[in-house]
Amino acid sequence: MEELFTPIANLGFPIVVSIYLLVRVESKLDKLTDSINELSKVLSQDFSK
Repeated sequence: MEELFTPIANLGFPIVVSIYLLVRVESKLDKLTDSINELSKVLSQDFSK
């Protein structure tokens, strides 16, 4: 039985950490994308004047 738990423990932890980090990075990328789009709008308004 221990032979079954060792691979799960060795693979499970990195998978959980990877998923957690991907979710965090995804939300930050969404915010960054929104900020870049807003900056683009502001800059296009300033140059059109």
